[in-house]
Amino acid sequence: VLIFFMWKFLFSKMGGGGGGVMGIGKNNAKVYMESEIKVTFDDVAGQEEAKESLKEVIDFLNGPTKYTEIGAKLPKGVLLVGPPGTGKTRIAKAVAGEAKVPFFSLSGSSFVEMFVGVGASRVRELFKDAVAKAPCIIFIDEIDAIGKSRDNQMQSNDEREQTLNQLLSEMDGFDSSKGIVILGATNRPEILDKALLRPGRFDRRVIVDRPEFKGREAILNVHSKNVHLGEDVNLAEIARSTPGAVGADLANIINEAALRAVRRGRKTVLQEDLRESVEVVIAGKEQKDVILSPKEREIVSYHEVGHALAAAILKTDPVHKITIVPRTMGSLGYTMYTEEEDKKFLPSKEYFINRIVSILAGRAAEEVFFNIVTAGASDDIKKATSIARSMVSMYGMSERFDMVALESIENRYLDGRAVKNCSEETATLIDE
Repeated sequence: VLIFFMWKFLFSKMGGGGGGVMGIGKNNAKVYMESEIKVTFDDVAGQEEAKESLKEVIDFLNGPTKYTEIGAKLPKGVLLVGPPGTGKTRIAKAVAGEAKVPFFSLSGSSFVEMFVGVGASRVRELFKDAVAKAPCIIFIDEIDAIGKSRDNQMQSNDEREQTLNQLLSEMDGFDSSKGIVILGATNRPEILDKALLRPGRFDRRVIVDRPEFKGREAILNVHSKNVHLGEDVNLAEIARSTPGAVGADLANIINEAALRAVRRGRKTVLQEDLRESVEVVIAGKEQKDVILSPKEREIVSYHEVGHALAAAILKTDPVHKITIVPRTMGSLGYTMYTEEEDKKFLPSKEYFINRIVSILAGRAAEEVFFNIVTAGASDDIKKATSIARSMVSMYGMSERFDMVALESIENRYLDGRAVKNCSEETATLIDE
C-alpha cells in the first residue's frame, strides 16, 4: 500500500498540471508570441559586440531566402557564453523581439527527470512545436545541464545522455531553411560535450562578458529610464566606481537607490542614494547593531588609510572612497577604488607588486601605529596571496620558474578556479 501511494505521489508531481502521467513527456517551454515580446536591442546595453554578432541571426530569420540562394549554410545554433547576470537571457529575448518571431524559453535542467526517456520525449515535443510556429527561436538556458561532456565520466547518467542524444538528433534532422534558430546559454563552456559544438550545431559562440566603463554607464541609463532622477545624478561616476559589476548588479543598484529615496520620503533619486546603493550591493547594508569601541574604530581607520596612502603613492588604482561603517557582508570598513582602463588589459609585473603592497598596507599600518596584529587583514591576505600565486604560476613573472604555465583557469566565468599543470613537488615549491 505504501509503495502504491509513493508511486501515485511521484506521478502526480511529474504530471504537474500537464495531464498527469501522460503529460510528463510534454514540452514544458514557456512560449512568447511576437506580440508578447517587448524587449529589443534598445533595451540591451553594454554588449555591443554580442548584439553585432547576433544581427545576422535576425537577418536570417527575417529573410532566409537570400542565404539559401547563394548556397550559404544557415546557422542552427548559437551559444551565448558569459558570467551569471550579464544578460544572456535578455539578449536572447531581444533577438526574438527584433526578428518579431515566437520565442520558446526553458532551462536545460527542465529536460532531465528521474525517469529515463522523459527528457528525450520533451526534446521531440519541443522541436515539433517549434516547427509548427517557425520561424522562431528556441532558447535553452543553462544548457550545460543536459550538454555536459560524456568523456571520462566515472558515473553515467542515462537520462541526461538520452536527452543530449535526442537534442543532437533533432538539430541534425531539421532543415535550417525553415527558420528555426536555437540559442543556448552557459557560464561553463569548457564542460560541454564536443559533439554539441561541432559545425552544424552550436558552432557559433557569442561572448556576453562583464561590461567595461562605457557599457556600465549605458546599462545604468537603460535601467534608470523609468526612474525619476534628481538633477545632481551622475551615472558616469557610479559606472566608474563599479568595476567588475554585471548588468544584474547595476539594475539592482538603480532599484536600491529608488527604494532608498522612497524610504526617505522623496520623489526623486539623488546621487547620495546611488552612492549608498553601490555600497549595499558591494558590501551589504549598514550594520547598525555593530558598535565598535573607540580603539577599534581608530585601528580600522588607520588600516583603511594605509590602503589609500599606499595606492596613492604607488599610483595603482585611484581611491574613490574610504569608509569605516560596518556592513552586513562582514566588512568593518573598506577602501573603494575606481577603474583605470590603461592598466586593465595589460597589467605589468610592477603593477601587481604595487597592488600587493597597497593591499597589505592596511596590516602594515596596524603594526606601525599600534604595534599589534589583528584579524582585520584576513581578506587582504587572501587577495594578495591570489595575485602572487598567479604571478608565479600563470604569468611567468617568477625568476625561479621563468615562463612556464604551472596552473590554468578552469572556469573564467564562475569562480575562476585554477587547476595545476605540474607535479606535486613543483606545487610544493610554488607554495613556498
